[in-house]
Amino acid sequence: MLKNQQKTTGIVVNREVNVAKLIKPITNIMQESFEILPADRIERVQVTRLLMEEKLAVEDLPSSLSNFVVSGDSGEITGIAGFEVYNPYGLLRSVAVKPSHRNKNIAGALVHSIEAAAKAKGLTEMYLLTETASGYFAKKGYGAVSREDVPEAIKQSSEFSHVCPMSAVVMKKILF
Repeated sequence: MLKNQQKTTGIVVNREVNVAKLIKPITNIMQESFEILPADRIERVQVTRLLMEEKLAVEDLPSSLSNFVVSGDSGEITGIAGFEVYNPYGLLRSVAVKPSHRNKNIAGALVHSIEAAAKAKGLTEMYLLTETASGYFAKKGYGAVSREDVPEAIKQSSEFSHVCPMSAVVMKKILF
């Protein structure tokens, strides 16, 4: 409650105002909590299941998931992201969040974790291929580049050479 002073014919009248009644709920501003974990601590079958549910490639998933992270909520994997190293470049891949957990900044936290890990390994640029999320990644600082401008090491990756279709947009971000 707040006190609101109102002047009426020279007399100050105090009346209480219920602030809660003045504020209309627009959106739920409470965010659910989640944690980011190294993917190599998670059973591989859980990782591949999420990727397959989101229609992402699993056939070329590296044997070690040491460059992958997952988001978790009460023991459930809700998101994943990873990268491949092609010194001094990285290839961001397998970014996915379960539909029931989207719009909670999980993907942003996963990508941020991956970029931080890539910088810690001394990588200077991160590339990615996407068929559906170029707008999202543009907001994260990635810019579209032509396939010809991609370093040879990235071009030789399975993602680039045969897993992702030629119609996929290639994007790049300079890591500072």
